[in-house]
Amino acid sequence: MIEEINQVEQAVSEAVALAKKLGATASEVSMSKQQGISVGCRMQEVETVEYDYGGALGIAVWFGQRKGTASTSDLSPEALKKTVEAACNIAKYTSEDPFSGIADPDLMIKTVPDLDLYHPSNINTDQAIKMTLDCEKAGLEADERIQNSDGASFSSHTGFKVYGNSTGLIAAYPSSRHSLSCALIAGLGEDMQRDYAYTVSRVANNLESADVVGKRAAAESVARLNARQLSTMKVPVLFNSEIASSLFGHFIAGISGGNLYRKATFLLDSLNTQVFPDWLNIVEDPLIPQGLSSRAFDSEGVATQKRNIVENGVLNTWLLTSYSANKMGLQTTGHAGGIHNWLVGAGGGSFQQMLQKLDTGLLVTEMMGQGVNVVTGDYSRGAAGFWVEKGIIQYPVHEITIAGKLSDMFSSIVAIGDDIDPKGSIQSGSVLISEMQVAGN
Repeated sequence: MIEEINQVEQAVSEAVALAKKLGATASEVSMSKQQGISVGCRMQEVETVEYDYGGALGIAVWFGQRKGTASTSDLSPEALKKTVEAACNIAKYTSEDPFSGIADPDLMIKTVPDLDLYHPSNINTDQAIKMTLDCEKAGLEADERIQNSDGASFSSHTGFKVYGNSTGLIAAYPSSRHSLSCALIAGLGEDMQRDYAYTVSRVANNLESADVVGKRAAAESVARLNARQLSTMKVPVLFNSEIASSLFGHFIAGISGGNLYRKATFLLDSLNTQVFPDWLNIVEDPLIPQGLSSRAFDSEGVATQKRNIVENGVLNTWLLTSYSANKMGLQTTGHAGGIHNWLVGAGGGSFQQMLQKLDTGLLVTEMMGQGVNVVTGDYSRGAAGFWVEKGIIQYPVHEITIAGKLSDMFSSIVAIGDDIDPKGSIQSGSVLISEMQVAGN
């Protein structure tokens, strides 16, 4: 891996030098490369075994305020030369954009720390197939009501990213990612329900066992049998931890630079104002060792840093790239390419304690549809889950819609559980909202 990274760093350096020779006033070059194995099975038959190996080098050049881009997967000197020339030629025909350009050099990464993101696996093809089959088998045999399978899959990949630009910066880091998942179908009479389970980690040995994942997928599927509809009503709603992250995903869209400079967000004037209850905090920490969304620099080479995104319910910062920052007369926050390990403040107790706080209402475990308008904040999505009375799950529910205004939903959060889901870039426990509109029969 180190030798390959060095080769790509050399190609990046040559591309930047060639762009300068051709008259570009600025340039940046990046390449992400990935290799690994993916295995899929269904009903105990192997359906796919794929070995991936690939990546592309992309270059952006500026001639004053005109920008051109091109890419190639061939790093030979000839191909590199043609790609840089193509980017330079394209720049001649683009319009001037005073807000475009590389990021502020003072904000760029100086030294790349080791975040312990690279843990290659020695799992071979036979072992990967066995793990996938064992996972599905454990689920199929866990309960007689499991009648079918949507399959199980295993993935193990390593790769690296290299970034360089005309300021002389060249930065790189290797990484790995491994995952195992299973989706099963439970049946009882004419009622059929599907659910899934998965595990993911930078370190293959830290994955949950195939047996655990398969049995959890079976339990989730069986629990949804005999689902009912609800009458239309307004009730408290508890989003389980795997679904809760989607709420904060809409918040991210609302405070991202692209929507802000277009004035296409319901949070347009919310900086330094109360958005959440005064006990809620959200911290972004991009430097967590082995973090699934850890990275020392963003897609523009800007050093990432720990930030208090929300403090005591108050929004402290926008999420900006250098372009959106320039459009708004501000400074990039190092979010080109997305967020990095959001840690949503908890303290509401275990999942069972959150059910007690809910008392009587709706527990949501699945969301469907895309009925969210970031411009207005209108929220309306299909949902499924469970009806809860006096803190005890009574029966599964489906074919319902939950609706509200995102601004009201955020301010009406009653508690966030300690049952934090660590599998994504947004790490949150279950979220209890005091009241939402539920549309059913």
